[in-house]
Amino acid sequence: MPERAPTAADRALERFVPAPRPTVLASAERFAERARLRRRLTRRRVAWATAGVVLAGALGWVTFASPLLALDLGEVEVAGEGTVVDPADVLAVVEPYAGTPLPALDAVGLRREILDVPGVRAAEVTRDWPHGLRISLVSREPVAAVPAADADGGVLLLDAEGVQVGRAAEAPAGLPVVVVPVGDDARPLSAVLAVLQALPPELADLVVGASAASEDTVSLELADGQRVEWGSADESALKARVVLTLRAAPAAAGAAVIDVSAPTMPITRT
Repeated sequence: MPERAPTAADRALERFVPAPRPTVLASAERFAERARLRRRLTRRRVAWATAGVVLAGALGWVTFASPLLALDLGEVEVAGEGTVVDPADVLAVVEPYAGTPLPALDAVGLRREILDVPGVRAAEVTRDWPHGLRISLVSREPVAAVPAADADGGVLLLDAEGVQVGRAAEAPAGLPVVVVPVGDDARPLSAVLAVLQALPPELADLVVGASAASEDTVSLELADGQRVEWGSADESALKARVVLTLRAAPAAAGAAVIDVSAPTMPITRT
């Protein structure tokens, strides 16, 4: 018997037939798959976290405990010691730090210790990877010799700030001997040192002695016996130019004294 063609009523009825629901088995499989994904993600996170902790620990050990970056005294370089600082004294300060990993080394504390070395005015400590240090110094170079007032005699060697950097039986060549009153007033000595520091090389090389009874009465003795009455340390640059000009002028030839305490009205005396 021939099959009956669907009618309009049949087609309308089909629209109201509900779609088949997913089976319970399919839902369970999806839940299981999601659980497996969560477990895999959890294991991956734990693995990454563990690796991070291990890596951080390894880096910490290499940085602060291992000998890979340890300070080697043979790799310590000292520069700028000048004429008064003994590099051996600086290395003696560094010696207790031997074997310390460079990242853990207290460079600030080491610098403070180096500043206590006699003759050191300033210091800079720089790590020189992987095992060394560079220590750059500014030394307190002597600029004047002052007769010692104690029983030992000799002269005290002073830097530009009046700090004693040494002692000698006599003034080394090139250092002027400075005579100032003995006492608590440091102003005469400070004035003399300020004048000496302000002199241009062509005049400084001629100075063999200096004295001052007060901060306003600085006097310089030159190698040829001429004396320069300088006065205070004020206007030292102008005073130096006037002295050099007068020494080169034929009219001032043979002058025993050049007075530039008032530099705009200099005086020469024979």
